[in-house]
Amino acid sequence: MSDVSQSDKIYMSRALDLARRAWGQTHPNPMVGAVIVEDGEIVAEGWHSQAGEAHAEVEALRALARKPKVESTIYVTLEPCSTCGRTGACTDAIIKSGIRRVVIGAIDPNPAHAGKGIEVLRAAGIEVLDGVLAGECVDLNLIFNHWIVKGSPFVAAKMAVTLDGKFSAASGHSQWVTSDLAREDSMRWRRYFPAIAVGADTVLCDDPNLTSRIGEEVWCPRRFVFDRYLRIAGGKTLPRLYTDEFKAQTVVLCAATACQMLKQKLIDHGICIWELPIGEDGHLDWQVFRERCAGEGIIGLYIETGPRLATALLEKRKVDYLYLYQAPKFMSDCAAVGIGSARHTNSMSEAIKLSGVQRAILGEDSLTRGHL
Repeated sequence: MSDVSQSDKIYMSRALDLARRAWGQTHPNPMVGAVIVEDGEIVAEGWHSQAGEAHAEVEALRALARKPKVESTIYVTLEPCSTCGRTGACTDAIIKSGIRRVVIGAIDPNPAHAGKGIEVLRAAGIEVLDGVLAGECVDLNLIFNHWIVKGSPFVAAKMAVTLDGKFSAASGHSQWVTSDLAREDSMRWRRYFPAIAVGADTVLCDDPNLTSRIGEEVWCPRRFVFDRYLRIAGGKTLPRLYTDEFKAQTVVLCAATACQMLKQKLIDHGICIWELPIGEDGHLDWQVFRERCAGEGIIGLYIETGPRLATALLEKRKVDYLYLYQAPKFMSDCAAVGIGSARHTNSMSEAIKLSGVQRAILGEDSLTRGHL
């Protein structure tokens, strides 16, 4: 990476900022940003706004609205596509434009395409530099990267705990474990994912709305509730997830053997039900759920967990990623609920580990996130 200059990093950072303008809006496509630079100045910018719309490179070329100068450079956060989908190949557009230098952040994660765009550009006599701010460019598209490689939805668990790993006081009181800044950051990640899920305990205790509220925008993803035997529907009143203006976005996951009368009650209220078989562990079959999500085009799921759901998901390795918000406080109470109950470990080698760890300080709180 000796050829990477500070200017290259600055322009790529700007391309990343542009890509984030479509935060959570491009599924199943990646977020991508591009800038065109001439004589040390940015002369055009573009980003991919949503699936089916022009890619970032094409948007930048359109914004330029003229032929680029001979020594121009285009910076793009993801390797330009070399195949035709709903839009044309970006490599063709770049070659046709006359741009002579391309700087790339991340390589296309699709094994069938990785590096092909670079090969096409170099074969056309274009100078290509790749790997500039590669880590940030890869991290931008966690959902897309997983989906395109694994063919399975990217499932992440989010939890907010104290320093001693407690989700709430012994009474169940949990509002709030973390600060406003941490909760605002969680809203940003809610907007990133096309779907969000909670367990029945969380609904019964907190009556959440599971929308993303950033500034004036209120956005509702697909909302899943894990409720094996429809405990929630059996209550005197239904929670806001089942009655608010976004109730058509709510899906209740239950066992096929759950009470038919309660199922009908939810259906009559406009709530969608997915019946799932019970797995060997006594919980709803996770693999069947993943496959159903994939079939519905839901490629990412953000699960806001309480202690029981967190324990089941982490200890059985049912999630791909973890967001752990931690507040600088101790409950110091053995009766307060925390994570962990299904395993008995004998050494540190049995610990559940994260890789590709990212950390952020949010006021007094912190966020640690990474792949499981």
